[in-house]
Amino acid sequence: MWQCKFRPNYILINIKKFSYSLFTMGKFIQDFKDFALKGNVVDMAIGVIIGGAFGKIVTSLVNDIIMPIISVCTGGASYADLKYVITEGRAEDAANGVAAVEEVAINYGTFIMNIVDFFIIALSIFVAIRYTTKFMKKEKAAEEAAPEPEPAPTKEEVLLTEIRDLLAKKN
Repeated sequence: MWQCKFRPNYILINIKKFSYSLFTMGKFIQDFKDFALKGNVVDMAIGVIIGGAFGKIVTSLVNDIIMPIISVCTGGASYADLKYVITEGRAEDAANGVAAVEEVAINYGTFIMNIVDFFIIALSIFVAIRYTTKFMKKEKAAEEAAPEPEPAPTKEEVLLTEIRDLLAKKN
């Protein structure tokens, strides 16, 4: 507990507590470094970065290539413009004292584009996980197929074997 009294040992007490807090902060930083530099955390961070870039590529694929082709096939309307207008927007009319009102609409075209985007990403992740699982099964089967050689006997086992053999020769 921090005390605010003017005593000769007050400064000493505070210095001890401060040095202790620096020590615990140093341990905290070391623990964080140990955690952050583990292979799994670094791999996860790399996966998040690559996943973000992959998401941008898929979004561009959907918005710039797939949806225009679907729009041409379905009548030429852009899916980004498809919406159900609930309330029309109005411009500001300062003379009559009417404020501007934004349009209220349900943008189902954008929703459809996001659904297509989701299915492409989900399919890609499914394929990646499927191949990873197959690879891991093959690797595990190869490990199980090759029997491990027996470990070399320890010094104690060798010594006990020699003693047993000597006792067997005496009898």
